Amino acid sequence: MEKKQGNASQKLYTIPGWIWVTVSFLLALGLLKLLSVMPSTSIVFASPEAMVKSFINKVNDGTIWGHIGISLFRVFGGFVIGFIVAIPVAFLMGWYKIFRNLVEPWIQFVRNIPPIAYIPLVIAGVGVGEKAKIVVIFVATFLVMVISIYQGVRNVDVTLIKAAKVLGANSNDIFLKIVIPASTPFILVGVRLGLSAALTTLVAAEMTGASRGLGMMVTSAGQYYDMATVLMGIIVIGIIGLTLEKIVKFLERKLTGWQETQVI
Repeated sequence: MEKKQGNASQKLYTIPGWIWVTVSFLLALGLLKLLSVMPSTSIVFASPEAMVKSFINKVNDGTIWGHIGISLFRVFGGFVIGFIVAIPVAFLMGWYKIFRNLVEPWIQFVRNIPPIAYIPLVIAGVGVGEKAKIVVIFVATFLVMVISIYQGVRNVDVTLIKAAKVLGANSNDIFLKIVIPASTPFILVGVRLGLSAALTTLVAAEMTGASRGLGMMVTSAGQYYDMATVLMGIIVIGIIGLTLEKIVKFLERKLTGWQETQVI
């Protein structure tokens, strides 16, 4: 009996991944179609056909590409600045106790505040232009990445550091040849989380007086109960996020191939 169950499990694992993805997609499509025709949920969930029609209309009038382009500009702008600032702050926190004691309490305090709460301050400080949107996304990405990278620096194997000291390595050698390489997986995890935070903050950032962008498109469509456009915009944001995550995972496999991973 146990042998038969084991054979059945092995057969399931031999099914190609794209088949599971296809089955999952079709199930989700069927569920969405069902929700779109049920009286209690049809007001919220548009049919797949309506969403495709909305996307085609946006493609035909050329607006969808403008929304995607400006949103990606804001996402990458805030993310890149957040990454550039997070790297030195995280390594200083992990490497110098004085800096950690001074900065870490404030990082932990601020990261528990939703970035949307800073919108009035950002608008008062930099206005409602592109700077405001990038600043809001920067705050969200910086706080996520600095914590992740800092944990990587703190979790470097002490045995490696002690062994390097025994072999005569100085502080610079330890930092450059041990701490940074050992922290690379955490840096890449921070990048993934930072991009996710940038996308999830996009809608809030584009509430600061945006005239274009996916977040603005979703918000504007919601005001007119155009649920097909709302759901289409949400799906486009999700596809962009999934694509970026796949790219980072590819880089992670290339840069951290030495790291042992558990295969399930």
